[in-house]
Amino acid sequence: MEMRAVYAGCLAELMEQDRRVCVLDADLAKASGTRKLYERFPEQMFDCGVAEQNMASIAAGLASYGFRPWIESFTPFATRRICDQIAISISYAGQNVKVVGTDPGISAELNGGTHMSMEDIGVLRSVPGVVIFEPVDEVQLRAAMPVLNAYEGCVYMRLFRKELPTVFDENYRFDLFKADVLKEGRDLSIFVSGFLTRDVLDVQDELRAAGIDAEVVNVHTIKPIDRETVIASARKTGAVLTVENHNVIGGLHSAVLEALSEEKIPAVAVGVKDRFGEVGKMPYLREILGMTKADIVSAATKAVSLK
Repeated sequence: MEMRAVYAGCLAELMEQDRRVCVLDADLAKASGTRKLYERFPEQMFDCGVAEQNMASIAAGLASYGFRPWIESFTPFATRRICDQIAISISYAGQNVKVVGTDPGISAELNGGTHMSMEDIGVLRSVPGVVIFEPVDEVQLRAAMPVLNAYEGCVYMRLFRKELPTVFDENYRFDLFKADVLKEGRDLSIFVSGFLTRDVLDVQDELRAAGIDAEVVNVHTIKPIDRETVIASARKTGAVLTVENHNVIGGLHSAVLEALSEEKIPAVAVGVKDRFGEVGKMPYLREILGMTKADIVSAATKAVSLK
């Protein structure tokens, strides 16, 4: 199932259980997967038009009256365009608003550089009080949605819209503030977020062939990062690789390095190297931005060599 369909289905359950839950979109309900919710919940759905700053301000106002609003748009418009409203009207004011940015990083594909936000985590990670979460598959998203809705405060979710391969099974137990150790290892700690998690798991045979026993940790919540798990894993293996669909400045790589600032452990990054995106399909974008499975293996080998 597409991630946006899972997201919309979970919203429907939340809206049915609690009439305070409402959704605001910026003329992108079809893209976000929530258009049909207008038919089921006409009094809980609001199309604010192409006016994202106003959408965020309306959500803050609704939250101040006890509503539990979710706002959604393409990632660049849900972060950098409304950064001031998130900072002041929502987080500074202590309002309970959930912000959803769809098509993060290279998943914007043919929408090109203007819609390809490589900096959204970096933008909001510097705003006090904002929790930043990125689901890795539909199992994790289903488990996370009621937790996010119940959390009192601002949460930003990076949402891949289309289908994603499964990482977790039906026995998965979600903890918003605890990273998931998917595989234990002794030579290298790989901290990964988003859809690239499946890629990291898929290259384990190649890493073993290169003599690398890698520990794989899915960091679904980049802020606040699970420092305890990050530090414990890095101390155990003595080398770190971060893998993310984001600029390596300001995102997961920066968060991991900050957690390890007092540790003398080498770290290498797979991610966007401080540049804008461009028009293209995922395979092409992975290739030119150094985010392929081969790039992960190469970076892992480099990280271990630096020990």
